[in-house]
Amino acid sequence: MKHTTVRDYLEGLVEHLEPGSRIPSERELCEQFGVSRMTVRQAVDALVVAGVLQRVQGRGTFVSRPRVDMQLRLTAFDDEMRRRHMSPGSRVLRADSRPAPAEVATALEIPAGDAVYYLYRVRLADGVPMSLEENWAPAALLPGLLEPAPPSSLYAAFLERGFPPSWGEDTIEAMVVRSPDADLLGLPDGGAGLRITRRTFSSDVAIGYSRSLYRGDRYALWAPVSPPSPALAPPRREAPARRTVTPGAS
Repeated sequence: MKHTTVRDYLEGLVEHLEPGSRIPSERELCEQFGVSRMTVRQAVDALVVAGVLQRVQGRGTFVSRPRVDMQLRLTAFDDEMRRRHMSPGSRVLRADSRPAPAEVATALEIPAGDAVYYLYRVRLADGVPMSLEENWAPAALLPGLLEPAPPSSLYAAFLERGFPPSWGEDTIEAMVVRSPDADLLGLPDGGAGLRITRRTFSSDVAIGYSRSLYRGDRYALWAPVSPPSPALAPPRREAPARRTVTPGAS
């Protein structure tokens, strides 16, 4: 089929181009292969869906940056990027202490209005925005967490304070990213994103709650699959009671 010829050509061309490089226009490809614009568009569409190419409205079609495989596990963003031979970084947008809203209080199993630390960052890899990350942690449980400056790795900070992350639970949602989030991530308005909401525990103590928004064009979710087994249950009481933490208590 004619569109497969164009697609095969583009796949070979991409192998020799750097990410972000512009490919020939539809008109140029039509002239080169003597085919209709619909045929060219069909070939390009297939590579856009596969994540090989990316269309930018009003500018053209470009070679996509390679996607990062995302495996759900309790590791710091910095460690994950280094494992992929990328240089991690962060841009702190907000860091403060504030009363816990109802949703956060429920997730952290503390009374609504208790003080929590809030950390909002753009996470970077090789200087490129990869995700937006919001974190909340109980202030009474983890005093001085943001002092003198927000830690690069919250997991390392939890460990230093005697609360090593031992397990967590995630909720994963596909979503459309709108401004201003899209602007912070370097995505066009309406671009694809992946939202992961996580509760992190140290033994039976909730130590962290986070909402992370990942670029859909840079991440692919990878999950190991195994034969059926008995349903997993979190290693904690089924109906946890709200707890009040006394400042300074350990």
